[in-house]
Amino acid sequence: MNPHESEPTADPAGTYLAALRERLTADGCTVTSPRWHGQRVVTGARADRKARWFGTKAELFVFATTVPVVDVAALEEFTAWAMHYAKSLRGGIPGARNAALVLPALVSARVQPEAAQWAAQDARILDTTLISRPITVEAAPHAVRTTMYRGRTVWGGMFTAHVLEKAGLYFP
Repeated sequence: MNPHESEPTADPAGTYLAALRERLTADGCTVTSPRWHGQRVVTGARADRKARWFGTKAELFVFATTVPVVDVAALEEFTAWAMHYAKSLRGGIPGARNAALVLPALVSARVQPEAAQWAAQDARILDTTLISRPITVEAAPHAVRTTMYRGRTVWGGMFTAHVLEKAGLYFP
């Protein structure tokens, strides 16, 4: 091996998570590391307000961690945890010109097809004040496959372009 070549990583999922942390920081997110089932979670949060949203503040929360295998049960559980955690972090009065959008992502070298299908089906809504778009990230040594719902939602539909733009930036 050439001394200038990088050694292939033994843990593509961990490498992806470290790069995600860097992308969140570079985009101005506040980055923290809470725990879910003892596992460290990369969490990014930011708030944006735009005239086209009629002055509404959109809070975006990103949660990502690695797991040995992404399956539907783990993704459902992580999504529910992320939505409740985001709800506890929210600023302002829910629903009063404030919207909260959550991107919960599980990263692994192995993503079961059913889990990717579950993530792609639809956005999830909690108490009409939080909208999440679960994400699966299959991180292999030479390729990454990201799956999420990219359609519109009834609640928070005006933020769709913003959420998809940020998801594309954070989860390439």
